[in-house]
Amino acid sequence: MTALLLLPLLLPFIAPVLAQRTARRLAPVPAVWVLTLAALALAGGSLTALGALVLTGLLKLPFFASLEELVHPLHTPWDAVAAPAATAAVGLLAIGAWALIRTAVHQVRGLRAAHAEAGRRPAAGDLCIVESPHPDAYALPGRPSRVVITTAMIRSLDAAEREALFAHERAHNAYRHHYFLAAAELAAHCHPALRPARDAIRYAVERAADEAAATAVGDRRLTARAIARAALAAGARRDRPAVAPGATTGPVPRRVAALLTSPAPRRGRATPWTALLLATCATASVCTAATGMSDFHHEVEVAQGEIAR
Repeated sequence: MTALLLLPLLLPFIAPVLAQRTARRLAPVPAVWVLTLAALALAGGSLTALGALVLTGLLKLPFFASLEELVHPLHTPWDAVAAPAATAAVGLLAIGAWALIRTAVHQVRGLRAAHAEAGRRPAAGDLCIVESPHPDAYALPGRPSRVVITTAMIRSLDAAEREALFAHERAHNAYRHHYFLAAAELAAHCHPALRPARDAIRYAVERAADEAAATAVGDRRLTARAIARAALAAGARRDRPAVAPGATTGPVPRRVAALLTSPAPRRGRATPWTALLLATCATASVCTAATGMSDFHHEVEVAQGEIAR
């Protein structure tokens, strides 16, 4: 049982390298799905393992053992470290939960403020223009979804570049990219090793919107130029919520290079080995966590006298 519970906690440390390479080598749309599902699976496996450690430690205490009607001591092959492991697991879960709650509250407040600001401005379809000296543009999810752009950003781009930028932000809303970004935030708060995977998901999301914009305007060079000029104009200022994606986020030079040097991703291209290995790690995490919980349940039934060892 020890190894089965440790494996889901260790596998996420392999994910960062695999996630970053998968984001670069796999076509953007499948990369978004593979990275997000793998991050959620690894996060779920680690949470399950921590939960099993907490329950094991609790059932070593007489009070909780009596609540579960244990007639025999709960047997584990690691009794000497059961209490410290449970204490550490409780601490990790508490820290992660507190950080997740703080982030969620901050994101919700940011989205409400952005929607309130957009609601006070005249809209042309899904486009909302905000008077501001700071260049910015982003996709605002919700009902209705909006493409928010500041007057300073409008002045920074010519007409063709603005159309490419609008196409990029509309792609974010059309493909519901905010859900993938929210899932990435959730996974990153479940295990600290998954934070680089969150960045890989953000990159893949932006690449997917880049390709959608290039297809919509029919010009990859124009799209690359629009994104580059928008990023130079916006600089490092980031006031919007993390779940409101924008063309100026992420490693812009790498994205521009991909638009300029890579053809549009084709279906049927061979899946890179990094994506397969990442999927294997995610599957192994879920399976070992489930097996560990099954073994734990079996030991509880033995301690309750319901079944023989």
